[in-house]
Amino acid sequence: MAGRMQIPSIVRCVLTLGSVLGGCATAPSAENDPYESWNRQMFAVNEKLDKNVAEPAAKFYSRAVPEPARDGVHNFLTNLSSPVTFANDILQGEPLHAVQTLGRAIVNTSIGLGGVIDVATPAGIPFHEEDFGETLAIWGVDEGPYLVLPLLGPSNPRDAGGRLVDIAFDPLTYAGMREKGLWMGSRQLLNLLDERSRNIDTINELRRSSVDLYATERSLYRQHRNAEIRGGKPDLQNLPNI
Repeated sequence: MAGRMQIPSIVRCVLTLGSVLGGCATAPSAENDPYESWNRQMFAVNEKLDKNVAEPAAKFYSRAVPEPARDGVHNFLTNLSSPVTFANDILQGEPLHAVQTLGRAIVNTSIGLGGVIDVATPAGIPFHEEDFGETLAIWGVDEGPYLVLPLLGPSNPRDAGGRLVDIAFDPLTYAGMREKGLWMGSRQLLNLLDERSRNIDTINELRRSSVDLYATERSLYRQHRNAEIRGGKPDLQNLPNI
């Protein structure tokens, strides 16, 4: 049956992207970072943009907007991502997670005033997020070489391609609303402000304590993504030899 499945063209492009970039990488390092020279240059550009633009904006946002309002924005943005998580729950063969995602979206959108108030968590419906990069990993697609993307930061071919598919999963991508570009841009800006403002202290501490911030970020990204892919389950493939 699986052999007769029609794979959407955008998914085929994502799978091809990983194969092409993986094939172009020669003599990969132990850190699977064959493009390290280019990655470090892009990392330096992103750091300058963060220090001069994103961090000051996030600090201003944190000072100017009361915490309850910021929490409401965070809840609203999280609720908007429910269709993407739901689609990936289905593709990962997780019906219970799909039901939870759908239940949270219904409860928070209705009782929670469009998602501004998280009613679902206190009601016992747990939160989780999924993306197509994780789905590809569960399907057995290798992550490929480490990449640092402009503005987006740490990634790899699998996760970068997964972002494109998640955009296709988002119903708002197809909404025929007026000023759609302004709405989508505002949403991305709010996502950036929300995420950056919630990590001001963490990132500053990493900058203070890291001998090589680039290597630290690379390691943390991989650990974080692997934990997301495992869904909190222990890593049984990389156990130490005893």
